[in-house]
Amino acid sequence: MSTRDLHLRLSQTQRVRLEAALHELQTLAPAAAAVNVADNIPVNHEDSILKGHGTSDRDGEVVATVCGVVERVQSLVRVRTLRARYKPELGDIIVGRVTEIAPKRWRLEINFSQGAVLMLSSVNLPDGVQRRRTAVDELNMRSIFAENDVVCAEVRGYVPDGSLELHASSQKYGKLQRGQLLTVAAYLVKQCNQHFHHLKQYNVDLILGRNGFIWVGEHAAVAENTDVNEDQQKLTVEVENFTPIETRRHICRLANAVRVLSALGFTLTVELIIQTAEASLSSTVRINGMLGAEFYVQTAEREAKRRADSLKKMNGAR
Repeated sequence: MSTRDLHLRLSQTQRVRLEAALHELQTLAPAAAAVNVADNIPVNHEDSILKGHGTSDRDGEVVATVCGVVERVQSLVRVRTLRARYKPELGDIIVGRVTEIAPKRWRLEINFSQGAVLMLSSVNLPDGVQRRRTAVDELNMRSIFAENDVVCAEVRGYVPDGSLELHASSQKYGKLQRGQLLTVAAYLVKQCNQHFHHLKQYNVDLILGRNGFIWVGEHAAVAENTDVNEDQQKLTVEVENFTPIETRRHICRLANAVRVLSALGFTLTVELIIQTAEASLSSTVRINGMLGAEFYVQTAEREAKRRADSLKKMNGAR
């Protein structure tokens, strides 16, 4: 990352501060075994080695087929590209947008070279009953997901034409409403144990899609079937369709935090996003002011200081 990659109007002082912070971040980054295409990867041939993504066999040696960093997981050796397009894996949590309604399926845009398919049999029906899908369900598909709806789902596998097959049969998947959909580079979202985050202090849901689509929206509680009269149902719908002003401000602030961090090339974690949003509050920075040059510089300096302090603590513990 360099200041040239940021389309900001920086003063001379801000440019010097930002370059110093980015340089310090580079020096604090842990050393990694970087390789280029056709470079040999040293391995112990006495052990049974599994060649993973980005590697190949040439004259009995393991060579890299892409530029990146060598990763070793037990006997598996692979090369992770530093900046690459999204490569789906089974079980990935993704966020997509419906582009087409086809017979018994929806087609989604998921920031991948191929599209994705969500079958009618792989979603929860509005009544919540587990049963076979009928012709009536197929006619009512638009009442479940319509064009341009934002949907959260999980990667199930591939279909013969090369596109992805998704499923959204769990309560935590489905349509996402009353929020913002952000697009970042997919390599900034790492695989982790939890991609769904309910930020109770903001009443906001944060979903870090592995495909680089980030959702920041009002918390959606799982609806329970209760016996209520028609007037109560109408009142409930009106209340649910209204997002409080304070919640909207939190959504915008968290979304701007994601924009700033992704522009600086920082790996997106829920902790870092919250820290950035809280820093803007403590510095009395307005929501639109978060996208100004000064806040970018402050964020880079803050992250450099945090990593330096963390490294000192690790060295002190040793």
